[in-house]
Amino acid sequence: MIDLHSHILPGIDDGARSLEEAVAMCRLAAADGCEAMAATPHQWRGPWWNTDREELDALRGRLQEAVGGELRILAGGEIHVDVQLFAELESLLRADPAEPGSSGILPLAGSRYLLLEFASSGSPDAAADLVHELSVAGWRPILAHPEFIAWMAEDRARVEQLVALGAFVQVTAMSITGDFGRRAQSDCNRLLEAGLVHFVASDSHDLRRRPPGLKRAYRTIAARWGEETARRLVSDHPRAVVEDRPLPAPQAPVAPSRGESAGGSEAGP
Repeated sequence: MIDLHSHILPGIDDGARSLEEAVAMCRLAAADGCEAMAATPHQWRGPWWNTDREELDALRGRLQEAVGGELRILAGGEIHVDVQLFAELESLLRADPAEPGSSGILPLAGSRYLLLEFASSGSPDAAADLVHELSVAGWRPILAHPEFIAWMAEDRARVEQLVALGAFVQVTAMSITGDFGRRAQSDCNRLLEAGLVHFVASDSHDLRRRPPGLKRAYRTIAARWGEETARRLVSDHPRAVVEDRPLPAPQAPVAPSRGESAGGSEAGP
C-alpha cells in the first residue's frame, strides 16, 4: 500500500511535533503494510506557508535517514486553495510540468499530480475553472478529503463536475471506517458507490487521534465493494502517481454487497 497524504514532516504544520514522533508514525505505517508515504505538509495555508523547497527536502531527508529502509518517504504538499490564491497559481499554470516544484509548490513524488485542499468557504465555480486550467496545462489535480469540504460534501454533482474536468478524488481512511462520524462515512460511501473515489489516504497527523495506516480502510472497502476496488484505491492508483502515469480507465460504479455501517463518533478532523 502507498499513502499519498500525511503530515509526517516534524514541526512545520499541525502534524508530527518532533522527529521522534515522525519516525514512530512512519514505523506504524510500515507495520500496517505501507511501503511508501508522501509527506504532504500544508502549503499556502496560514500560518503554514511551507514553500521553501530546500527546507522541506532537507527535512524529508533527515526523516528518511532516521527511518531507514522500513518505508520510502516521498515528496509532496497539501496545497490549500481559496479565492485569494487563485491568481497566484498563474505561475504554476505557466510552469513546465516536466519541472515540478519550480514555483515552490510540491507535487506528489515529483509527478504531475497535485494534492489540492479547497476551502469550505470557496467558490465552486472558481474551483471548476482552476481544475480545468490545471488539466489543460498538463497537471493532474487531486481533491483532498471532499467529505470535509462543505460544498463538495453537500452536492455530489459538484464533485462529478470536477472529475469530469480532470480532477481525481482522495478520501480519508478514517472516514471510511467511521472514526470521523456517520456523516463523513456516509458521504464517502456515496462517492464510492458513484465511482468518484480514486485514492484512499490516511491524512495522518499524529499517533493517536489521526494515526497512519490504511489496512482497516482496505478491509472495510473490500468487505463491501470487493478486493479489486480496495486494491485499486490504496495500491494500484497510488503507484501510478508515484510512477507519474495516468490512472487506468475509470471503473463502472459497483453496488455494495451489504448495508452501510453506522459506526463511529461524530467528531471530524
